Amino acid sequence: MSGPSHEIHPIGWVESALVDRDAAPKQGDEGSPEAWLVFDPTVVKGIRDFEVGAEIILLTWLDRSRRDVLVVHPRGDPNNPVRGVFSTRSPDRPNPVGLHQVRIIAIEGNRVCVSDLEALDGTPIVDVKPVLEPRGQR
Repeated sequence: MSGPSHEIHPIGWVESALVDRDAAPKQGDEGSPEAWLVFDPTVVKGIRDFEVGAEIILLTWLDRSRRDVLVVHPRGDPNNPVRGVFSTRSPDRPNPVGLHQVRIIAIEGNRVCVSDLEALDGTPIVDVKPVLEPRGQR
């Protein structure tokens, strides 16, 4: 690939019991344990409006993913037909950005406990966004 490069600076990291990619759930709602989002003190003002029970979109950098993959068997199942990586949720992709919709369970200073997160322990957090109402309900 050519063109300008861009830097992403993590704003925190994930603390989770998930340490083995092969043993981790494929999606957050498939048995993921509770996990902690630990935010760098320099960005903690940015989470000041978080509320227990709210859902947020978490963007992570899947740092243990392969970046040279363009086609995959969805869910890693060889019985599934091969698809282009951009039509799947595969963590292996040119820019391995993870997208996770999670629910806030607890907030303790710069630490936020969430459910439904399948990211591995130590995964860098790159951004957080609110969950918006569906277009017809805004």
